[in-house]
Amino acid sequence: MADTIVLIGAGSLQFGFDTLGDIFQSEVLKGSRIVLHDINAETLARVHKRGEQFIQDNNLDFTVEATTDRKAALKGAAFIISSIEVGNRIELWDQDWRIPQQFGFKQVTGENGGPGGLFHALRVTPPILEICGDIMEICPDAIVFNYSNPMSRICTTVHRKYPDLTFVGLCHEIASIPQHLPNILETPMENIHFRAGGLNHFSVLLEVRYKDSSRDAYPDIREKAPSYFADMASLKAVIDQLKAEDAGPTPGSDPVFRENYKGWSERWMFKKILDVYGLMPITTDSHLGEYPAWAHHTVDHQGVLDFCDIYRQFILEKEPDIELKLHERVIPIIEGLLTDSGYEEAAVNLPNKGIIDNLPDWIVAEVPAVVDKKGIHGVDLGELPRGYSGLLYNQVAIHDMTAEAILSGSREIVLQALLVDPIVDKADAAEQLLDFMLDKQRAFLGYIK
Repeated sequence: MADTIVLIGAGSLQFGFDTLGDIFQSEVLKGSRIVLHDINAETLARVHKRGEQFIQDNNLDFTVEATTDRKAALKGAAFIISSIEVGNRIELWDQDWRIPQQFGFKQVTGENGGPGGLFHALRVTPPILEICGDIMEICPDAIVFNYSNPMSRICTTVHRKYPDLTFVGLCHEIASIPQHLPNILETPMENIHFRAGGLNHFSVLLEVRYKDSSRDAYPDIREKAPSYFADMASLKAVIDQLKAEDAGPTPGSDPVFRENYKGWSERWMFKKILDVYGLMPITTDSHLGEYPAWAHHTVDHQGVLDFCDIYRQFILEKEPDIELKLHERVIPIIEGLLTDSGYEEAAVNLPNKGIIDNLPDWIVAEVPAVVDKKGIHGVDLGELPRGYSGLLYNQVAIHDMTAEAILSGSREIVLQALLVDPIVDKADAAEQLLDFMLDKQRAFLGYIK
């Protein structure tokens, strides 16, 4: 039994309700004390009330508390699950996306990569560092799971500031693999072994084998995946499956979007990586297009706009509730830690420390990991293919300078972080953009001098 599980950002209805539903399903976690924390007292109270009611209605062996006092919430914490944003998420995302475009920078969505990804990281990482400072003071042995984006930039900065903190990044993008591989390879997922690695949202399959024969499945992927992703029937089958599972809005779930999907998939970054590098990315959505400078000329921008519209509508209109249905992978990981299971988790974000030979030790990489009572241990992946690692090296430099910019609060270092990004191709415009954004988002970026 875990003594205390703390949810930071629990007033976010989707995160709070979904994570409570995940915890309530766990036999291993029965008897746990769950503490909900948020700075928004009104939304926090709503999640807390529903959690208490759900426990009562279903006669569950859990207790749930809520507090806006972070230090009080952290007392006795064994596990901390954090998902926070600052300000108005949609409004600030629009600024991150559109304003750099006005200054001439061709970024795709501006959430995790490009200039928008930098400003997002500059806003959200400082409050996460404050949370981590409290954790180091109050419950330094707690294991912290982060869901906030930009994942790699946040995690790299946290580990640079607090190298002794166990801070693990989790992202659900790996979930696309079980959706697609069985259809591509025409065999059940139970017959497929795979490992992936790289950086968050920029990770690729490194090994794929058929379990029954130990045969390398990558030749079949390279042969079959292009036509699979161009085939409307295959895509529709996946979409229908996701809709049947109530997985939320997906590419193709809107009639207009569905008409555009074939052209989108044929020109998508996914296909370009597969064609040129012979590697299958683990994500098939717009995230992948945020990083290389040439991505803007490869993606279908109508598809990106449609997807973002659907996603924003989903955020604004969804009425979430607690469901006994697994949404994320953090609870199986916690169970594995408590039961010494030794199972292999497909993707976690950890300091590299030799897991990938040709990336620096300090960068937070997305890798598979073995989970047991001693912790979460990245699986050695050796060297990434040289061509693909070349794409990642650009992001390594960006992550390095992003962390330095946040920790120093220096405008000069922020400008350097902008100029090291391959998407930023005009120095004078970059400086003008920086001054504009520092003024526009002063409430969050006032620490930069």
